[in-house]
Amino acid sequence: MNVTLNGKASELREGLTLLELLEELKLEPRLVACEINETIVKRSEYPRTNVREGDRVEILQMIGGG
Repeated sequence: MNVTLNGKASELREGLTLLELLEELKLEPRLVACEINETIVKRSEYPRTNVREGDRVEILQMIGGG
């Protein structure tokens, strides 16, 4: 399926959940914030949230500093 991932056209396999997408990208779910179609997805919903054809997915990584 075709989606926009962080502003870039991407092709993903069908039936992918947000949690599975993060795992494929080797991202730690507790260290990112995710938005689908301009709606923030709660971390507890990642396993139940399916990415669908045409979705706009934004993944923001938390960066520590000081």
